[in-house]
Amino acid sequence: MDAKLFSSRAVSLSGALLFILLTAGLSLVAVFLDVSAGRFGQPVSLALPLWICALATAGLGFWVVPMLRSLKAGQIIREDGPQAHLKKAGTPTMGGIFFLPVAVVVALLWSGFSTHVMAVSALTLAYGAIGWLDDWQIIRRKSNKGISPRMKLGLQVAFACLFCLWLWLTQPSTITSIALPLGLVLPLGLLFWLLAGFVLVSESNATNLTDGLDGLAAGTVAIALFGLGALIAPSYPDLMLFCACLSGSCLGFLAHNRNPARVFMGDTGSLALGGALAAVAILTNSLFALLILSGLFLVETLSVIAQVAYYKATKGPDGIGKRLFKMSPYHNHLELSGWTETRIVALFYLVGGLLAFLTLAICR
Repeated sequence: MDAKLFSSRAVSLSGALLFILLTAGLSLVAVFLDVSAGRFGQPVSLALPLWICALATAGLGFWVVPMLRSLKAGQIIREDGPQAHLKKAGTPTMGGIFFLPVAVVVALLWSGFSTHVMAVSALTLAYGAIGWLDDWQIIRRKSNKGISPRMKLGLQVAFACLFCLWLWLTQPSTITSIALPLGLVLPLGLLFWLLAGFVLVSESNATNLTDGLDGLAAGTVAIALFGLGALIAPSYPDLMLFCACLSGSCLGFLAHNRNPARVFMGDTGSLALGGALAAVAILTNSLFALLILSGLFLVETLSVIAQVAYYKATKGPDGIGKRLFKMSPYHNHLELSGWTETRIVALFYLVGGLLAFLTLAICR
């Protein structure tokens, strides 16, 4: 057998195996948690919406992905990125346009249009719209530059302010502090709203930075959403449904996004997923839990900040500085260090799962 063909089949099998293990793992944990809480088989549960959205999204993808390809909605790959990624040029992007609506529609219908679910769904779709605008400009211009960073940030801040304003008008006195482990509370007063806006914008950008390898963002966010849903289940069953639905949609998307990816989520998906995580955490006063759950996204973001800061600090007379990593975000550094994509993704899934377990152990 040709060595290149054998390598390609090995990558495909390893990507499929990771997808199967993640889906089976989350399903088993969902069943265990539902049985433990006495809600297995009940309408309000973790497992049922997870499975339904996963199946619906995976099925829808068989129609949408070829449509995106026929519309020539192909990804433009950075020339200064890992050279192995150049072969991915032309892979359809904007996958968020089919897995986000599935989760939102199912969550809204299942929750009976709960006020909380409508609020986080609106924020999720708003951030998805920002991402879609960015993706569309990239495709239209055939360049990896979409809308300007200033415009993107401005829109993120604007929608974050609207979400915080809604929360302040409807629940002005219930959320002004951060719940900590051991029953401790950190009162913030008006500073809470500044923190909430910052978390919405930073979490959205953090998941966006993590979306750089096949299956990486979809799988890690699925784990984080699942962990957050399990944590808030006793107090916010409607938002647990939302988290389970969106986590399931991420799994269904992985059926097409696993290595080798047939479609990318684009900014349409990655910006929305971070916004969803942050919105649910703010509304349920779970910001400390979100900090743990988002450990991977935090590392990815810090690696970019450290890279830029180190380059500027070491810049010589020739205007060229030194690099702390071979490339940022950190997953690119690992890939340029000789790690395969599936090995990196497997590590991130494992760490994400451990962080979710740690969150439930500390914060429940």
